[in-house]
Amino acid sequence: IFCKIVAGEVPCFKLFEDADTLAFMDINPVHDGHCLIIPKAHYPTVFDIAPEAFAAAARTAIRLAKAVNDAVKPDGLNLVQSNGKGAAQSVGHFHLHVVPRQMDDGLLVNWDLTPGDRGHIAEVAERIRAFL
Repeated sequence: IFCKIVAGEVPCFKLFEDADTLAFMDINPVHDGHCLIIPKAHYPTVFDIAPEAFAAAARTAIRLAKAVNDAVKPDGLNLVQSNGKGAAQSVGHFHLHVVPRQMDDGLLVNWDLTPGDRGHIAEVAERIRAFL
């Protein structure tokens, strides 16, 4: 659907557009101001996106986050980017959500801080470093 939006085949509530990115309102908003930033080129996930396209999306996200913050005056704001079904990615096109937040709004993006086992953390870190 996002490629069709970029192509102008499906309408959107466009907020911003430049050569590389498009920002538009989410039509299933969790709060006023919830919007999306996408690269115009198709990349299914963060595992596929070119670094330059990610950087362009990040630049647009900063601009949009500031505008949303000024426009709707939330208590806070999340930038959310999901990859794959297990992370609840609903559209197979890389996108960033700008999600304005209100205190105690009940959204399940937050989690309680629980100290992890430092030995296990070190083991996982070593496994990750092996792939860098």
